[in-house]
Amino acid sequence: MAAESGRKNDSEILLRKALDNLDYEPMPGQRALLEKLSAFALERRRLQAFILRGYAGTGKTSLTAAFVKALRECGLKFVLLAPTGRAAKVFSSYAGMPAHTIHKRLFRGDLYEPGSAGTALFNAPNDDEDTLFIVDEASMIQQDSQSQLLTLLLRHIYSREGDNVVFIGDTAQLPPVGQTVSHALSEDYLRGFGMEIFTHLLDAPARQAQRSGILYNATWLRRAMALPELPSPQLRVSGFCDVKSVSSEYLQELVADSYSETGEDGTMVITRSNFRAGVFNRGIRATVLYAESELQIGERLVVVKNNYHYARKIKELGFIANGEIIHVKRIRGIEDRYGSRFADVEAELPSAGISLDAKLILDTLSDDTASLSGEALTKLYNAILAEKEAEGLEFTRALAATRRDPYMNALQVKYAYCLTCHKAQGGQWENLFVDLGGIQPETMDMEFYRWLYTAVTRARRKLFLVNPTLKTV
Repeated sequence: MAAESGRKNDSEILLRKALDNLDYEPMPGQRALLEKLSAFALERRRLQAFILRGYAGTGKTSLTAAFVKALRECGLKFVLLAPTGRAAKVFSSYAGMPAHTIHKRLFRGDLYEPGSAGTALFNAPNDDEDTLFIVDEASMIQQDSQSQLLTLLLRHIYSREGDNVVFIGDTAQLPPVGQTVSHALSEDYLRGFGMEIFTHLLDAPARQAQRSGILYNATWLRRAMALPELPSPQLRVSGFCDVKSVSSEYLQELVADSYSETGEDGTMVITRSNFRAGVFNRGIRATVLYAESELQIGERLVVVKNNYHYARKIKELGFIANGEIIHVKRIRGIEDRYGSRFADVEAELPSAGISLDAKLILDTLSDDTASLSGEALTKLYNAILAEKEAEGLEFTRALAATRRDPYMNALQVKYAYCLTCHKAQGGQWENLFVDLGGIQPETMDMEFYRWLYTAVTRARRKLFLVNPTLKTV
């Protein structure tokens, strides 16, 4: 009884500090969340998880930041995680403390693509007892036949006494590629691990968000998704200064103005397919950036396939994730080899705050597929293997050398001035342009609603709807 009374007093202290860290008076549902989190943070029973589902504009970010700061002020142990480097950087920025990718936390060793021959990947031990793991953007955590990342994370956390987890995410967003639901935000799915689940839903728009056209439209979309029958989608433009409907005829000028205002890193175009992303990227490079070569200093690129090769050289890197944005700081050389084009560059990873020397494969820059095809990778692999054997290596050693070869492990990249919505997930930009041209009414189903909601909520300050075929009012 005394221990229970002590926990209650401690949770009240934690709650009071969290409330003190807010710069506004919380609404009832927001206060209730902090009360629940403060009690949960002091629980020490095994196999418990807290799911915080929070929609755009409901105060999820500010409340989480206030709670994390309160944990630190009370001397409680916690770890901040996110599925991607970009999401971890955003989490770290608003929480005011370091956040890391799930992969960086879980894996150690000579990292190569998990599941490939020659992988020297092993799970890192969890050295933190009595620790609360807080995972932001949990809707993006993969859990399917290709990746059991959620399972690995849960095993890692619950391998130590007194550890629990809070999953934070937005169920209205797109689930991971190839999945229909976000398993980390599913009570039923987590209960399948024998866990006790606590939940809270933030669905009321915060007072300070109610004048935002971006959040008005996001709220309309996710409420429409909850209706028994989907209505025809519509977006409201009139009455708001942060949402505009524009023609692609003026896109060049608008993007150029945005670059001048916020810089390239503060501006993004989002579209539906890799093909359309390629069209927009080529257009922006030609008419806004006046790029004359396929790769230039200052180029902004997005990694399109997880790369574990460079983790061997940079301990704090972990791996370079699919969707990571990199900046080209220096080009050391470009060459044709093995039937492909490669560049040696000095690249900056803004999300990690580091620079590294890397080899890029340039074939993906203008290719309309998501990444190099299996056929192209096999062709490259066989060409490198044949060269190793020609150099006199016996077959087993030639295989090992091929898997570690820098050309085989070159970063696959595309231009990053326009992204697909999945690639943009986990990030936000000051000015966002959403390509809505040519969308047929029969394709405006639940998947489209999730796509549009996810796209709209990537905008921080201004949202431009480009050639909308859906209704705007």
